[in-house]
Amino acid sequence: MNGKSITLRTIGIIRSEHKIAEETPIQPIYAKGCLGVAEVFPEYAEGLKDIEGFSHIYLLYLLHCAGEARLRVKPFLQDVERGVFSTRAPCRPNPIGLSIVELVKVEGNLLYLDGVDILDGTPLLDIKPYAARFDCLETSRNGWHDEVEEADAQQRGRRGYRGGCR
Repeated sequence: MNGKSITLRTIGIIRSEHKIAEETPIQPIYAKGCLGVAEVFPEYAEGLKDIEGFSHIYLLYLLHCAGEARLRVKPFLQDVERGVFSTRAPCRPNPIGLSIVELVKVEGNLLYLDGVDILDGTPLLDIKPYAARFDCLETSRNGWHDEVEEADAQQRGRRGYRGGCR
């Protein structure tokens, strides 16, 4: 499949208070209190059965405002150029985003969320449950992230966000 195209279906749309990329927190950890809604299109709503039993879910989405792909980038947390695959920068060959968000409640085809670090109107590609049995791993290496002081990460992680996340 080297270089061949694939087709993905949008299963919904993500709604949030974030309208400007440069003012959006860069990861859910820096977006606590930022609420949003994932609206799953009616034809996919049956797939939400039993999702309310999970406290957190993964959202996979299209980074539709990412811009041109680059293989070397300066990540948000540092001013050092890195390979794009060692970062979570949006300007990727396949601009797919991934966020773990808190699932607050489910009403029909609407998932109410907390910790939303996603631009309003973002196309939703998939939803997967977060399961501590599979997903909670203790790491021994965190790459260049280990060089970033927590206070600096907190400040940079919120970027230009000045909103009223609770």
